[in-house]
Amino acid sequence: MDRVNDAANHTAESVPGPPSTTPAPADGGSRKGSGSRLYPRVTSFRSRRGALTATQQQSWDRTWPHIGRDVADEPLDAAAWFGRDAPLVIEIGCGTGTATAAMAQAEPHLNLLGIEVYQPGLAQLVQRIEREHIDNIRLLRGDAVDVLENMIAEQSLTGVRVFFPDPWPKARHHKRRLLQPATFALIAHRLRPGGVLHVATDHADYAEFIAEVGAAEPQLVGLNETTGGVSAEHRDSAPIGFERPVTKFEGKAHRAGSVINEFIWGKIE
Repeated sequence: MDRVNDAANHTAESVPGPPSTTPAPADGGSRKGSGSRLYPRVTSFRSRRGALTATQQQSWDRTWPHIGRDVADEPLDAAAWFGRDAPLVIEIGCGTGTATAAMAQAEPHLNLLGIEVYQPGLAQLVQRIEREHIDNIRLLRGDAVDVLENMIAEQSLTGVRVFFPDPWPKARHHKRRLLQPATFALIAHRLRPGGVLHVATDHADYAEFIAEVGAAEPQLVGLNETTGGVSAEHRDSAPIGFERPVTKFEGKAHRAGSVINEFIWGKIE
C-alpha cells in the first residue's frame, strides 16, 4: 500500500544517516546543553524531497513567516506566537494537514501546533490555512523530538496527537520508531496533569509495540478500550476531542483491510 499520505509520518525516500552515540540524560526528559539528548539519537522519520508549485510558493511566501518556523533549540513562547493564551496541543507528523485543519476548526478554543518535516505537505496545509482563515494553527518544520526536548516546557501541553507514525516495519529498523519508551516518558513530562496523548496506527506489529510501551509508562493511564479504559467515561470531560477526521491515507488503509488501532492515554493528575 502506498504509504505517502495525509497523516504523514509516512514520508519516504532518502535513508537517514547513522544514529548519534550521544548518551541519554538521567533526568527523565530535560535537555541541558546542545550536546545532550534524551536517548541515543536515531532518525524516526524519512526525509522526502519535493518542489512546491508556483501557487504553493506564493502562499508560502505570504503566510509561512507568520504561522511557521523551523525547529530551534530555544523555548517556545506559544502564547506570544498565537497571540492568545489557550491550551496547547501538538500534532506530530501533520503531513498535508487534512486532519490538522479539520480538528483546528472543530476546536477553536485550542492552540494547535503541527510538526512536520516534508515541506510540500506543509505547503498544502499553509494554503488551506490561508484560504479558510484558520487562526489557531502554527507550524514547525523539523524533528518532533527536538521540539519536545528543547522548545516545550514541562507540564505545558494539553494534548499530543500522533496519527499514523512511520512503522519502520523491518525488525532492524524498529529502533527508529518514534514511539519508544523514552519518547513516551518525554511526552508524559510535557503533558499537564489531565492532558491527553492520542495515537493511531494501521500497522499491527507497531500497534502491539505501542500498546506495550504505553502501558509501561507510569505517568499515563488508559482512557479508551484499547488502553484498558472506557472512552465513554472520559470523552465528555477530556480537554481535547477523541474524534479524528478520516484522511485519504486512512481511507486507503480501510480499503486494504487494515485495522486502525486507536490509543488514548491521560496524564495522571
